Amino acid sequence: MRIAFMGSSEFSVTSLAALVDTGETVAAVITQPDRPAGRGLRVTPSPVKQFATAQGLPVFQYASMKSAEAHAGLVALQPDLLVVAAYGQILPQRILDVPRIAPLNVHASLLPRYRGAAPIAWAILQGETRTGVSIMRIVRRLDAGDVLVQRPEPIRPDDTAATLHDRLKELGARCLLEALELIRAGRATYTPQDESAATYAPSLGREMARLDWTQPARETLNRIRGLNPWPVAQTTFRGQTCKIWLAEPAEAPDGDSRTVQPGRLRLAGRRLAVQAGDGAWLHLLELQLPGRAAVDGEAFARGARIAEGDAFA
Repeated sequence: MRIAFMGSSEFSVTSLAALVDTGETVAAVITQPDRPAGRGLRVTPSPVKQFATAQGLPVFQYASMKSAEAHAGLVALQPDLLVVAAYGQILPQRILDVPRIAPLNVHASLLPRYRGAAPIAWAILQGETRTGVSIMRIVRRLDAGDVLVQRPEPIRPDDTAATLHDRLKELGARCLLEALELIRAGRATYTPQDESAATYAPSLGREMARLDWTQPARETLNRIRGLNPWPVAQTTFRGQTCKIWLAEPAEAPDGDSRTVQPGRLRLAGRRLAVQAGDGAWLHLLELQLPGRAAVDGEAFARGARIAEGDAFA
């Protein structure tokens, strides 16, 4: 089968690499245009373009998949399948109509839950203990197509969006290969999604980063986990923005009063803890002040000389 692959991110690369490694015929790769990235804002190709170029695969980049150029380019490839994984644009119907067999999407959730751009982060933000990957037939409605393959993946208590992403990209590649084998063997069965169970996972924004210490500890911890690696949970410490990369549940420090003071900082032995709005505590495992490297809670407390009365705002 001739496959046209569309993707842009590291998540996409794993699925593309699986196609290449198993000898599938990848007719071409379509990825997002090169864009400024990093502190220096240097124009940088997408991870998919970098991988595809290294593999000698033809690469096409279109500003919009709605353009006549994009449509004509895909038609010329005569693909049997269009495989999409974290491409970054909604595709028009005439693009979806091009492949002979089907357009397929590798989606990082157990559809119909968490349709949208950020399913990995939102599963953690919402306190889920299980997510997974779905291979679905793409339709015009957002992530609403019939499902061909679906496999679950547990969300571990210490998972961040980054660690979960790394497992799901591997699972996504395996699910994609399973889907191709079903199609090749004539055993593909597509299951409609239950619309009544649909939930959504919109794009994350920087405005989500600010922590509210009046919220319960579990919700705050999920926010810290779900916003790592971007946009990273933030609070204010002595007038400076402080990023909180990692945390975990904690017992109340010795000698703690029953008074609830959200954002209050205490040392539990050598470990730094913060109190949430429900009175529960979190150990702060990795923090970062502006212009400095991230450090563990002990190093942060030592450098800041945490004292009675210190608190996050």
